[in-house]
Amino acid sequence: MGMTWEQVVLDARDPERLGRWWAEALDWEVVAVSPREFSIRPVRGGAPGITFVPVPEGKRTKNRMHIDLRPDGVRDSEVARLLMLGATRINVGQHGDQPWTVLADPEGNEFCVLGEHRS
Repeated sequence: MGMTWEQVVLDARDPERLGRWWAEALDWEVVAVSPREFSIRPVRGGAPGITFVPVPEGKRTKNRMHIDLRPDGVRDSEVARLLMLGATRINVGQHGDQPWTVLADPEGNEFCVLGEHRS
């Protein structure tokens, strides 16, 4: 018996706005829009996708997970593109040169842009 990882679900103040930002950042397509969720997936299909849902009423704690992205090209170029789209640099305690860059999306959700894969 096995399982398939289908979706990552992110709470958002404005699910459609944040979902459209991530769709542009990842060059993914929108696959579902409703008042309860906004979902995107890679253009070439496959899983996992990302679904954005309204923050549950009364929720005040931060999720303990973030997304790591590995660009096809040069990390610094991709970081610059994401910053132009509205991401911001943040410090979560990293010190010195790291093989990743920590950013936040327009709603403050942390994510990392990784450097070249090391074998």
